[in-house]
Amino acid sequence: MKFGPLLLTCINALIRNPMRAMLTVLGIVIGIAAVVAIMEIGNGSKKQIADQMAGLGADVINVFSASTRTAGVSGGMNTRASIYAEDADAIVKECGDTVETATPVVRANAQVIVGNKNWSPNSIVGGNENYLDIEGWEVDSGSPFTKEHVTNSSRVCLIGSTIARELFEGEDPIGKDIRIKDVMFTVIGVLATKGADMGGNDKDDCIILPWSSVRTRLKGASNEATITAGGAANRSSVSSTDTFSTSAVDFYPGSDLQPFTNAPHPLRTLTVDFISVKVKDVTTISQTMDDMAAVLRRQHRLEPGVLDDFTLRDRAQFTKMVTSTADTMSTLLIAVAMISLVVGGVGIMNIMMVSVTERTKEIGLRMAVGARPVDIMWQFLLEAVLLCITGGILGIALGRTISLVVAAKTGLPVESSPTAMLLAVSVSAIIGIIFGWYPAYKGSKLDPIDALHHE
Repeated sequence: MKFGPLLLTCINALIRNPMRAMLTVLGIVIGIAAVVAIMEIGNGSKKQIADQMAGLGADVINVFSASTRTAGVSGGMNTRASIYAEDADAIVKECGDTVETATPVVRANAQVIVGNKNWSPNSIVGGNENYLDIEGWEVDSGSPFTKEHVTNSSRVCLIGSTIARELFEGEDPIGKDIRIKDVMFTVIGVLATKGADMGGNDKDDCIILPWSSVRTRLKGASNEATITAGGAANRSSVSSTDTFSTSAVDFYPGSDLQPFTNAPHPLRTLTVDFISVKVKDVTTISQTMDDMAAVLRRQHRLEPGVLDDFTLRDRAQFTKMVTSTADTMSTLLIAVAMISLVVGGVGIMNIMMVSVTERTKEIGLRMAVGARPVDIMWQFLLEAVLLCITGGILGIALGRTISLVVAAKTGLPVESSPTAMLLAVSVSAIIGIIFGWYPAYKGSKLDPIDALHHE
C-alpha cells in the first residue's frame, strides 16, 4: 500500500474505537505534559537563581594590576600602577558580545564628619554611572550620580543605610553635606539596605562617589602628573573637567622589559585601583576572560613573550554555585522526562498488543486479499506513531496550561522553550516507533489461515 491509503486506513481504525485511542494516548499526554510543565518551571527557576547569584556578583570580573618586584621582593598583586579608566572603555567596546558594562574603581579610606558626629565607613569607593548596576545596588531615596558627575568630578555621593542612621539619626540626608577628608560632598541618594555579606561585613556601611572625585579630591591627584617608564619621563597637565585622559600622555609606552622587574612604573595619579566588568552570561566567563586579556595586551602594547601587567579575577565561588545548581536541575528534569515517557511508551505497547489480538481476523482477511506482512507491520507501526504524536501535541498544550496556572497561583517564574516543545513531539514519535514495533511485528507474522480461524 502507498503511504496515503495506509495513513487513511490507520486513521479510520483509530476513529472506530475512540475510547481505546483516548486511553492509549492518555499515558503519553500525561508524560509529555509533565515534562513540558516541569521544564518551563525549571527553566524559570534556573533563571531566577542565576539572577540572584548575579546580584551577589557571580557575573563580575575584576581587572587588577600585576605585582612589582624589587631586589627579589614581590610587592603582591595590584602593586604595579598599570590599570587606567581607558581600559574599561576598550573592554566594553571590543568585547561587546559578552560584556555588558564596566567601571573603573578607586578606593579611599577616610573619616566622615557631619556636624559634631563622625564615622569611619567600611568602604569609600568611586565608580562611574554603571557602578550601581554592576554591584547590584539600588537607590532607596534620591537619585544616582550621572555621567556628567563623573566627567566633572562633582562633589556628590551616595550613602548606605548604616551611614544615614549613624550620622543623620532619622533625618532625611538628601541634599545635606558631609565632610570627607576636609572636602564637602552633597548627599544625593541613600542606597537600599543590603545587610551583611558572606563574610559578615556590613555592606551598608559605605559611601559611593564618582571615581574621578575620589581620585582627584580624596587621593590628592594633582593637575600635573609624571609618568615614568623605561627611564623616560613625560609630563602633561590634566584638567579637572575632562575624563582624565589626554592624548599628550603616553599611557602605554613601548618596552621590551618584563613587568616584574626593577623598571620604573607609572605613578598612581592617572591610574585606577581596578576595573569591574559585568558579563552578559555567567556561563561564558572563562571565554570572556580570555577575550579581555587579549584586549588588555593590545591596549597596553605588550609584545609577544612579555608577561601581563594585569591580573583577571572572577568570583569563582558564585560561578561554581550557579553552574552546580543548573546542572543539578537539568539532571532532575532529564530523569523525570525519561520516567514519564517510558511509562507512556509501555502503555502504548500494552494497548497495541491488545489491539493486535482483537483484530486478528482483520489481519487474516487483509493478508488473504493480498496484503504483505510488511503492509501489516507498517499499519500498526503508523497507528502507534499517530497516537504518540497526537499525545505529544495534547501534552504540550496541557503542560503549557499547567505551567501558566502554577505561575499565576504561586508566583513561580516560568520560561517557555519552543525547542523543548519540538523535542517533546519528536521524542513522542520515537517512542511510538520503539514501543509500537513489537506489536506490529507480531501482527505481521500471523498466518492468514490461522488468523481467519481465530475466535
